[in-house]
Amino acid sequence: MLQEINDETFDKVISESDKPVLIDFWAPWCAPCRALSVILEEISKEFQNKVSVFKLNVDNNPKISSKYGIRSIPTMIFFKDGEKQDIHIGISSKEEIIKKLTALV
Repeated sequence: MLQEINDETFDKVISESDKPVLIDFWAPWCAPCRALSVILEEISKEFQNKVSVFKLNVDNNPKISSKYGIRSIPTMIFFKDGEKQDIHIGISSKEEIIKKLTALV
């Protein structure tokens, strides 16, 4: 199961990670978000030593969602060395996500 982060833990997780970080902005009522979660679970297991994958519920965490201008979900933001590197809005294939992550590793 993917780890959840929130408004309070977000900055620490991003800034202190020694690996690239993928944040999935989602909500429980969002069907595409639930479908994407299955893909992200697989990726998280396959890349567990290379990448950190987290989920952030936009309904419960308005501060970070607003900071990054999240208007549609699912949205994935890719970070490296504490800096935003890439963003993807909408559902994506496992292959597409892996391609983006591989570019950061």
